[in-house]
Amino acid sequence: MAIVGTLETVALNLSGHLTGKVRETWSLPEQQRLLVTTDRLSAFDKVIGAAKHKGQVLNQLAAWWFEQTADIVANHVVSVPDPNCLVAVDASPLPVEVVVRGRLTGSTSTSVLPRYKQGERVLYGYELPDGIPDHGPLATPLITPTTKAQAGGHDEPITCAEVSESGLVEPALWEEVQRVALAVFQRGVEVAEKAGFVLADTKYEFGLSPSGELLLIDEMHTPDSSRFWAIEGLEERIASGKTPESFDKEPVRLYLGEIGYRGDGTPPVLPDSVWEATTARYVKLFEELTGQSFEPGAQPAAERINTNLAAVGVL
Repeated sequence: MAIVGTLETVALNLSGHLTGKVRETWSLPEQQRLLVTTDRLSAFDKVIGAAKHKGQVLNQLAAWWFEQTADIVANHVVSVPDPNCLVAVDASPLPVEVVVRGRLTGSTSTSVLPRYKQGERVLYGYELPDGIPDHGPLATPLITPTTKAQAGGHDEPITCAEVSESGLVEPALWEEVQRVALAVFQRGVEVAEKAGFVLADTKYEFGLSPSGELLLIDEMHTPDSSRFWAIEGLEERIASGKTPESFDKEPVRLYLGEIGYRGDGTPPVLPDSVWEATTARYVKLFEELTGQSFEPGAQPAAERINTNLAAVGVL
């Protein structure tokens, strides 16, 4: 398997460059934008290294999912000229992130499991019954939106009613977003189950096209935006009090936990074995979901992107 290095942003001959933790974006003509998914991986809001091939897995998997759900909602993809990137409509993002949860799980302040275990039974405006086991299924998927964090801040939970009442999203549009989010999540659940996975929860971002059309944007149903669990052995793990096997950056989380790193100071250097295990999970999820073999490009990413964009007339 060929090795693809971390993206060299300076080699891309484009203007309007913005750098995120794990993605690069550039402005393109005709109200479009180039989105490049890199190999960088973050934890505790910090980039802690790069997992080889991660960028290509996320980009190709998201593009594949957009195709699987195009009959439900339009998306921002114009073309996928390279394994690492896509050309997208330069949409205006809605000011909320739409998290859909099918399981009682999670560990952060916006998750439902820790609050449920502390005795809360009304979460995000929903009343939950007693007796739901850790990581167990919810009777119906819950939409648990959060505000979009500003630089240096954190997402803040908000109820569906508060989204409309606060004026963050116009009520009729918010009703459409909720309907679409649940339909897309159900499609994801069905596809994942056929591939041997549970789609436990996920995050969607929506935006409006320049003409005002609702679009599904960012990425979707990838290891960075969703929680996928292996079905095999899942119920046994839950019954024994173990955390389900997750196909994402779990090897990185486990290693950071073992060494006691909690985000303070300079991130540690992780062993190659941790990165290799992480890449293996990303690739396995891609191959099982899509039924395709993962074949990374051989050229350095920036060189390849420039060549491919020129070939389709973007550069």
